[in-house]
Amino acid sequence: MITGGAGFIGSHVVRLFVRKYPDYRIVCLDALTYAGNLANLDDVKDAPNYTFEKGDIVDESRMTELFAKYAFDAVIHLAAESHVDRSIMDPLAFVRTNVLGTANLLNVSLSFWKNQPEGKLFYHISTDEVYGSLGAEGFFTEETPYDPRSPYSASKAASDHFVMAWHHTYGMPVILSNCSNNYGSNHFPEKLIPLMINNILHNKPLPVYGKGENVRDWLYVEDHADAIDTIFHNGRVGEKYNIGGFNEWKNIDIVHLLCNVMDRKLNRPAGESAKLITFVKDRPGHDLRYAIDATKLNKELGWKPSLQFEEGTGKDGRLVPQPSGLGYSRHFR
Repeated sequence: MITGGAGFIGSHVVRLFVRKYPDYRIVCLDALTYAGNLANLDDVKDAPNYTFEKGDIVDESRMTELFAKYAFDAVIHLAAESHVDRSIMDPLAFVRTNVLGTANLLNVSLSFWKNQPEGKLFYHISTDEVYGSLGAEGFFTEETPYDPRSPYSASKAASDHFVMAWHHTYGMPVILSNCSNNYGSNHFPEKLIPLMINNILHNKPLPVYGKGENVRDWLYVEDHADAIDTIFHNGRVGEKYNIGGFNEWKNIDIVHLLCNVMDRKLNRPAGESAKLITFVKDRPGHDLRYAIDATKLNKELGWKPSLQFEEGTGKDGRLVPQPSGLGYSRHFR
């Protein structure tokens, strides 16, 4: 079962597993909230090894029903509330899904696996934001102490702790990974990159927090899906792995890059889209810098990203504006 499978990252993981492993039965679970869209999986919906089930991970009876129906031997857990701004406005929604939902899913999994844990796996996907904020130097490693600064990152940190607690207390076979910022197709348009692309397409202001000096490490979403595949099949139970793109960018530099790419794609005069940049009041608790050290994943399992950020933003044709009405979550590709 892949939870959150109709979402941004989840849809890429589902697609990869359905196509790469025809002998696996892949059950995509999603509550289909604002961020879930089955259209993200149109290209695999008729695959013989794919099944969709609607459900909320907080619903114990629904999770129990699905475990009884499919006898899952593994869970790849991506379902989560993930937008920092939304977490500031409604923190308890993040506690409900990310904390209570994860604990519920762990408990249901344990109830089915406790007598035969061999060959089972609960793989929990998390974020680098649990580590807090970095200064100008240094990187997050798997040993970096947790220091969440927003309701979102605090809820993900709590879910990480519950996963490891189930491992140490009950012997639950788990793996955990923490990834840097993702970009790519099917990204929900409230996030930085698709928001900027959509606004450029429609000549709307490009809101940038503060001075745009915040730094993020960017990972192409298909590379993340590949890393999840690698960790799922080869990672060590009880371990955690950091997944990074080795691509640090200031937010303002990303916005300028997107403006330049879009000007070329839309045949606008150079610099035209950059005129739309508007600096707005910084959000509370805005972490200055994230940077992942993915050395462990590279050395142990041989994984590294296939694309650098500039490659993924147009040099190989992945940035393709589409006509209005086709769904702007797909514009960034």
